[in-house]
Amino acid sequence: MSTNTTNSIPADWLPDTPVASNATPTVRLCLQVAASAVAWMSLGATDVLITWRTCVGEQFGANTIARPLYFTVTLLLLCLAFLAGVMSYRSWKKLAGLTGLLRAEGRERSEFLSLAGLYISFTLGAGMVWLGIPLFILEICVRTR
Repeated sequence: MSTNTTNSIPADWLPDTPVASNATPTVRLCLQVAASAVAWMSLGATDVLITWRTCVGEQFGANTIARPLYFTVTLLLLCLAFLAGVMSYRSWKKLAGLTGLLRAEGRERSEFLSLAGLYISFTLGAGMVWLGIPLFILEICVRTR
């Protein structure tokens, strides 16, 4: 068994192929996939809570703060979904080495997670926009009827 002169690790223990330095950790990829789903569910729960406190609870002064609060929460969670999509796109682009999404493939697990995060953030982001549109058209209590 020969040893390497630069360190005390035996040469038999060293890997044959170099480890990829541009590998994205799996935990980060899973968080990119889950971020948009969590933002979408949080927006739905916040919508129910704000509408319930404003309309059913008939809290004094709640109607004046409800729209700006709901708008702010919608905008923040939509930005979170957009950021998760951008991070997923960058991860996929780095892992796959391609630039076009029309022929995108997720051949490995990490590439698939990146593409899934991108598509999930796009679809749930569109759903979040559709959930927020009635805020600009209707009064907050009219939506619940």
